[in-house]
Amino acid sequence: MRTPSLLRSMLSFSAMTFLSRLLGLVREMAIAYAFGANAVTDAFWVAFRIPNFMRRLFAEGSFSTAFVPVFTEVKHTRPHAALKALVARVAGTLGGVLLIVTAAGVLGAPALTAGFSPGALAQPEKFALTTELLRITFPFLLLVSLTALAGGVLNSFHHFALPAITPVVLNLCMIAGALWLAPRLDVPILALGWSILIAGVLQLLLQFPALAKLDLLAWPRWGWRHPDVQRILRLMLPTLFGSSIAQINLLLDTLIASFLIAGSQTWLAQTDRLLEFPLGVFGVALGTVILPSLSRHHVVTDRDGFSRALDWGLRTALLISLPAMLGLVLLAKPMLATLFQHGRFTPHDVDMAGLSLAALSLGLPAFALVKVLAPAFYARQDTRTPVRAGVVAMLANMAMNVLFVGILFALWHRPEDLAEGWLRGIARVPGLHMGLALASTLASYLNLAQLWYALRRSAVYERQPGWAAHGLRLGCACAALVVVLLVGRAAWPDWSAWPTALRIARLILLIGAAGAAYALALFATGFRLHHLRAH
Repeated sequence: MRTPSLLRSMLSFSAMTFLSRLLGLVREMAIAYAFGANAVTDAFWVAFRIPNFMRRLFAEGSFSTAFVPVFTEVKHTRPHAALKALVARVAGTLGGVLLIVTAAGVLGAPALTAGFSPGALAQPEKFALTTELLRITFPFLLLVSLTALAGGVLNSFHHFALPAITPVVLNLCMIAGALWLAPRLDVPILALGWSILIAGVLQLLLQFPALAKLDLLAWPRWGWRHPDVQRILRLMLPTLFGSSIAQINLLLDTLIASFLIAGSQTWLAQTDRLLEFPLGVFGVALGTVILPSLSRHHVVTDRDGFSRALDWGLRTALLISLPAMLGLVLLAKPMLATLFQHGRFTPHDVDMAGLSLAALSLGLPAFALVKVLAPAFYARQDTRTPVRAGVVAMLANMAMNVLFVGILFALWHRPEDLAEGWLRGIARVPGLHMGLALASTLASYLNLAQLWYALRRSAVYERQPGWAAHGLRLGCACAALVVVLLVGRAAWPDWSAWPTALRIARLILLIGAAGAAYALALFATGFRLHHLRAH
């Protein structure tokens, strides 16, 4: 069977992910409209972030990066029956372990809330609400992890569309929860918790027909001692930190943000959603489609193919992430005002979310490049290197969180803010959450630098010709994009004062003009579509 090109696979994944991320923005708009940014929404985002973190840790992080290389090897070297047995054993083992974890999470919700949101301990109502929401949302971890197993199987057969579009179900359920169910409940915010749980069930069921078509829909069986399951576990355990360092940092941000002014958790959540749009559509897509390809090249010892695939991923990541970074930094407030300034989401919320969005967007190229570089190690079943890099970056992020929040507090506080001590003082100064975003950005570049150094030292990657020309084209195109955006911002400075329709029209016009300038500059300096082709 002919293997689809990496570009075609990425576009297939990206198209479906684009729809999912677009609905994700609609979801955030619905939540902002219905609830605003306050202590209640902060409670929800903490309750959702804990199982969501574990989802990315187990489902999208360590599990996927350990499962796909082993699954790919079995697929290419053994009969179909062995492949089906592997799916059954992994499903039974993963499901059994996560069933215990889920039960512990539901029963231990108060302890988890205290651990990840210690600032809520001084607010009994907020603490109780966070705990109740966490009990409702935590089973999502089990359901979505099994969904990720199905997605990994489908991706290994180059079926990227269904796994990519599956998150649409979650977004639709949460939109319905915010706009339809919430007004019907005594505690409206609980509607979001129930919508997440329902979405988890629907997402898993959606995978079954595609697995059945591949004859890989098998009844789960416990397989802890199965040799291939043991291999996956050995690869998976170290990557619990390495492959999900951004999510660990996000939880650390959640812990510190619990001490900051009310609304900080929500502003960071809105920032994360907008950053995930380009990162999810293209960055995650690159990592997802390149892992099976790199694994295949490693299995058949095709070193040149390995280098070409990785080189294609690096160039494509820069081609997309650099203009996205510049666009998000320069259009942070216009985008937030257009998307979220409705209902209970105020111009002040736009200003606050804009601070963290601009700071975190500076790290977008690093986030995207790590999504490409990490699979180069996982495909070779080397999990130690990303772990070491991730732990160093995480420790640096923790230190920089405290440092930057402290610096901003020293710069922005008023004398009366210190009347009851610095801990109470930081809960009165708006904007300190920007320090958390800036720390995550710098930590991501530290993570990237370590991975790049290790890759060059391992001598498994040979840089392909044409990087100098690629860099020159990117520089010219990004300069053209920045000029257009700066002219637009100067001509239209006050976005919060305009009606919604005018904001939408001008934002579309500005993004379209900047995108056109970027593309025209690329092609004028010699870029052609065939430069994106790779197999």
